[in-house]
Amino acid sequence: MKRVVIFASGSGSNAENLIRFFQNSDNASVIQVLTNNPRAKVLDRCNKLKISALSFNKIAFIETEDVLNILKSANPDLIVLAGFLWKFPENILKHFPNKVINVHPALLPKFGGKGMYGMNVHEAVIAKKEIETGITIHYVNEHYDDGAVIFQAKCKVLATDDAEDVASKIHELEMEYFPKVVEKLLS
Repeated sequence: MKRVVIFASGSGSNAENLIRFFQNSDNASVIQVLTNNPRAKVLDRCNKLKISALSFNKIAFIETEDVLNILKSANPDLIVLAGFLWKFPENILKHFPNKVINVHPALLPKFGGKGMYGMNVHEAVIAKKEIETGITIHYVNEHYDDGAVIFQAKCKVLATDDAEDVASKIHELEMEYFPKVVEKLLS
């Protein structure tokens, strides 16, 4: 059975989607969720879904090996960032080479980098009058949104769309494709 650990910072809709997708799988399961936000809604979702969830601070993540040690003991086959907003530290990336992935709400390399997350991305897409956008699932390296692309899915951006419309379209793409790509990577 393949083991998945999820990192999330906010509401946790992608985390919940992944947990539910693998609940009845014979091949993989989400064994833990870690968050840098002690008030993140993802913690409530995990509680309802009976999934172990922990929050940590910057010291545990960057200055010590506390989070790395949690991951070593969990021994995940894949670490999935689902709305996780902090840059991933090199000590974890070195210990889990090519085992950390992220979903980004745009077609990288467009609209990536520090500060480009959530509504910031969708507002930038609208401001640039893009005719399409989408999601990018990619490996995580030491730079924001810079790792090798695994998968992209696109959607149209209509002239009448606002950032909320784009956010809704992106959310649909994430819900549909993210679990399937994770499953494929684990097989």
